[in-house]
Amino acid sequence: MSSKKILIEFEPNADNLDKKKELRDGLSVVLQIKDTLWVANDETVGLEKLRLLRNGADEKFAKASRHKHYCLYDFLKLPIDRPENPKDLKEIDVEGLAYDGHYLWLTGSHSLKRKNPDVTMNAKIIAKELGELSSDGNRYILARIPVVNNEDRVEIVKKYKKESKLYHAAQLMGDETGNELTKALRKDHHISPFMGIPGKDNGFDIEGLAVCRKRIFLGLRGPVLRGWAIILEIEPKVSSKKPSWLKLKPIGPKNALYRKHFIYLNGLGIRDLCADGNDMLILAGPTMDLDGPVSVMRWKGGVSPQKPSAVKADELEKVLDIPFGFRKDHAEGIALFASGGDKIDSVIAVHDSASQERQIGESSVLADLFDLPVSDTSD
Repeated sequence: MSSKKILIEFEPNADNLDKKKELRDGLSVVLQIKDTLWVANDETVGLEKLRLLRNGADEKFAKASRHKHYCLYDFLKLPIDRPENPKDLKEIDVEGLAYDGHYLWLTGSHSLKRKNPDVTMNAKIIAKELGELSSDGNRYILARIPVVNNEDRVEIVKKYKKESKLYHAAQLMGDETGNELTKALRKDHHISPFMGIPGKDNGFDIEGLAVCRKRIFLGLRGPVLRGWAIILEIEPKVSSKKPSWLKLKPIGPKNALYRKHFIYLNGLGIRDLCADGNDMLILAGPTMDLDGPVSVMRWKGGVSPQKPSAVKADELEKVLDIPFGFRKDHAEGIALFASGGDKIDSVIAVHDSASQERQIGESSVLADLFDLPVSDTSD
């Protein structure tokens, strides 16, 4: 399927965690709120806001510019204390972003990582590095940040009051070793065996987030079990003791703090989620370190399941296939997009390992816009 393009223009030399990897080279999430576009690089501790500019007749691409960086330490108490030297910041690995009308929700991957040795190293060093696992404590974050959404601006703030109601930033109770969700999942007979395995090795790895009313849906890149991917459904609520903490409400069988939904994606994992009305759009891609295939699938009624479910292949509708490159251009984030006003008509996709063809100038990158087909409503 052919795509249109949108040029994301970052400020040159903008803050990012790893100076070896530019902001534009590792985009993992994308979200549109009115005339703003929100993205994040998965190796940072920040969010990036850009202003959407419609392209004129003489311009090749629509643009997102006027870049503003937000450091999440200014809004949340991240599991790892803020270091004195910005170069020592530990990444959040933001892999999910969603907006519920009042709050911007985000999640870290919650995953372990394995060293990635250079192929030019000798066999002894490669073997040694492949045996080294690590856990970045900031990855264990699931949080919400208030959004001021006025006529003249869209902004995130730590707290604000509107019509006698206080909106304030809050996050799921936890620390650098995990949180209330991971603690519960360590007793889950499907997921617990994968909690100690790095995400890119089919281990536990959150890579998608969608919000519908009080419920949060978390898409797992891994584990994939005999071809079945997993979506976790949770319902956070504010702690009665501390308003900056969120707790999980029991919503599953036997008072479990989550529900599990098994989605048959023919062996693919979930790379992002996006609510579309009463349906769930699923970005499906490899759970292991592979290039493709990558597709967007529609789970009809997926934002309001009545109980834990198993969704078979013939119950999913393919929305589109997304092109991918060899060791480059891996679609990591999708969102609904209104390209000409308020009416949603497209899906925007941003990529990790952006190819040279996508990189424009010193610090800009091209994202893809795909037409959103009308859902097949026939039974």
